[in-house]
Amino acid sequence: MQELLVVYLMIINLSTFSVYGVDKQRARKREWRVPERTLLLLALAGGGFGAYMGMRIFRHKTKHMQFQILVPLSVFFWTVLLCYYALCLPLSY
Repeated sequence: MQELLVVYLMIINLSTFSVYGVDKQRARKREWRVPERTLLLLALAGGGFGAYMGMRIFRHKTKHMQFQILVPLSVFFWTVLLCYYALCLPLSY
């Protein structure tokens, strides 16, 4: 079960990071964009670290207050959840 969670978080964070990069490229070309709601939902679904890195590396959505608040909040939430999961639930071998 723990391995699945780690794999899920790796995939969702890499995917989120990629989507932020694609959206930034599309913004520069004035093409169809990924909705902000989708970007935030990806962060809240576990991709907060990927979203944060995408914001910093691509300099994307860094001036939007909702992203400045919700993305770090997502990272904090998932960090607390993982710490609880790692500390409070027994390991299964």
